[in-house]
Amino acid sequence: MNVEVIDIGAPMTMQPLSCERRIVDIPVAGVPIGDQLRWLFGDSSSSTAGELKIRGDLWPSPELALKIRTTHGNLKVLNAEGQLMLHLIHNDSDKCEEIELDAKSIELKYPWNILEVNERIIDGIAKNRIDGTVHPNAVIDGIVWVGRGSLLLPGVYIEGKVIIGENCKIGPNCYIRGNTYIGDNCRIGQAVEIKNSLLMRKVSAGHLSYLGDSVVAENTNLGAGTITANLRHDGTNHRSMVQGGLIDSGRRKFGAIIGSHVHTGIHTTIYPGRKIWPGISTLPGDIIRKDLVTP
Repeated sequence: MNVEVIDIGAPMTMQPLSCERRIVDIPVAGVPIGDQLRWLFGDSSSSTAGELKIRGDLWPSPELALKIRTTHGNLKVLNAEGQLMLHLIHNDSDKCEEIELDAKSIELKYPWNILEVNERIIDGIAKNRIDGTVHPNAVIDGIVWVGRGSLLLPGVYIEGKVIIGENCKIGPNCYIRGNTYIGDNCRIGQAVEIKNSLLMRKVSAGHLSYLGDSVVAENTNLGAGTITANLRHDGTNHRSMVQGGLIDSGRRKFGAIIGSHVHTGIHTTIYPGRKIWPGISTLPGDIIRKDLVTP
């Protein structure tokens, strides 16, 4: 199938992840969104030929993806606002099935939607692939991919499904929990816990830190004891400030969205659902109660 991913640019509502790039270039599980979509439909397992035009801000549900792969006629998928999200063309006929986007598909409107796509991709891995080095005193209790040149030191405990890129150093004594992606050239140090998070290239979390349900962009350094809170005391969904208004994230657990080239001081504490723009630094002991936005 010929796949064209329609670039919608860099929507303001996706900041801080879209500050320096288009949405199709935001990496999820190590691969830009645009390429992930091309791989999803452009490989040889597709049962139909044809031409597929899909917006770069759409991640289809498994059910919709199956329909695309097995439909032999023309198909249009519209979202609730009537926007054309996907157009499958098999022939020149005016006849075209038209359906509404299903609730399980993800429209990438906000930065936490990237986290949801990351969860789905990692949940799809089925068996271990270890190209790096795992110390005998590291424990893998789940399914893990370890890239070339990466090293898991003694005391590392991996639970659930985790992908670790190339040339990473993990540990000692780290706890890496399910649906986590750690990108190439990352350093995760002593007694760090990471849960259900996406770390892009060259992220360093030296020691004694916690990242839960968070996205951390490239070249960011987390000072010792940096903690992301991810659960409200009342158990309700987190809300996040977007363009002057609070938006319900739909997530009961939601940590932080941290842009590229951020440096946190030691013992930085980040309230749930907060966002930090690229290039910002925090001081030791800072408590991040509101988004930190580049002036």
